Amino acid sequence: MAEPVWIVGVGMTRFGRHTGRGVPDLTAEAVREALADAGLEQRHVQAAFFGNTTQGALEGQLMVGGQIALRAMGFERIPVFNVENACATGATALHLAVAQIRSGAADIALAVGVEKMNVADRDRAMAVFEGAYDVSDPAGLSATLAALGGEVDNSDAGKRSVFMDIYAAMARAHMNRFGTTQRQIAAVAAKNHRHAEHNDRAHHRTPLTVEEILAARALSYPLTVPMCAPITDGAAAAVVCGERGLRRLSGTGRSVRVLACVIGTGVERPLDALDRHVVRLLAERAYEEAGAGPRDVDVAEVHDATAFAEIQLTELLGLCDPGTGGEAAEKGDTTLGGRLPVNPSGGLESKGHPLGATGLGQVHELVRQLRGDAGARQVPGARTALAENCGGFHGGEEAVAAITILGV
Repeated sequence: MAEPVWIVGVGMTRFGRHTGRGVPDLTAEAVREALADAGLEQRHVQAAFFGNTTQGALEGQLMVGGQIALRAMGFERIPVFNVENACATGATALHLAVAQIRSGAADIALAVGVEKMNVADRDRAMAVFEGAYDVSDPAGLSATLAALGGEVDNSDAGKRSVFMDIYAAMARAHMNRFGTTQRQIAAVAAKNHRHAEHNDRAHHRTPLTVEEILAARALSYPLTVPMCAPITDGAAAAVVCGERGLRRLSGTGRSVRVLACVIGTGVERPLDALDRHVVRLLAERAYEEAGAGPRDVDVAEVHDATAFAEIQLTELLGLCDPGTGGEAAEKGDTTLGGRLPVNPSGGLESKGHPLGATGLGQVHELVRQLRGDAGARQVPGARTALAENCGGFHGGEEAVAAITILGV
């Protein structure tokens, strides 16, 4: 049996536009909240894992971003590890903190992710996405997208990240294979915008109808703007500990057990071999490690960088049958009050997507759900929760994926 690990504190800023605030300031807010939530002081933390993906490109701060941000709030002497792993950076920071505890190298560790992406030059912020696929082979990317989703005319589409074209190609492949409709994708987006109305830390909190989402500005077909995650600033953090660290706490009633924490990359496969998709393979590992299965999951946060992604991810995670994710969303199965609520926080589409913080933002939501602290978006009686965080693009799928299963 792996060394048991608990999340004992979580913290998170509001996700959105943070004019006048930088990486150290956002980091400090999330970390201080996580420590206060755990009932610990900075001196108790023995190692820190700092996740960020854009500070180097947008500010020129390279190599020691974590040391600078954490020293600014008073951390000294402890090892600080800088983590970058595309949009799965936050989950990767958590994974490494958990591994640090399980190895016996620390009793208490900190994982924090942060991004400041809204800068004066928006084109510069959009350009960071251009590095999250194989930049040595742009023709290969174009060929893969054409093989997935066919050739489309996007001449009338506005400015967008290349990943909207990637997700759109994957969506068209799913539509062609399973009959998924644009309206079902809009139903996912409407559900998540409705969920975010009850999340005071979400980037967008205005509910939208399916019709409003379909009528919004088009991006690469079948996506419209409200189906896609915005450019977001923010930070999130988690404090993790093992049994020795847990004994230092005055009370353990709010601790959440890490049942599984796995990360992986894909395998060579035909584009239509979804049974060998990186998320499908990782899900099998995660369920085995947790001693649980899809039917045990009470609430999930998945990486809906677009509304279509939620449809495919719920299928790959085994939360619904292949090809039925769109139908499940349209029927209300994945909404609060449905069979299995997905993205009660509002997801990336509405809560926001500060790349390096996203995975830890998911964990923040699920810890609150398992504690019964989620307010109007609470899933009654939640005992087991799953987070899926992924990023980049390689070989027709996400370049990296991470799955965390939590329980009480």
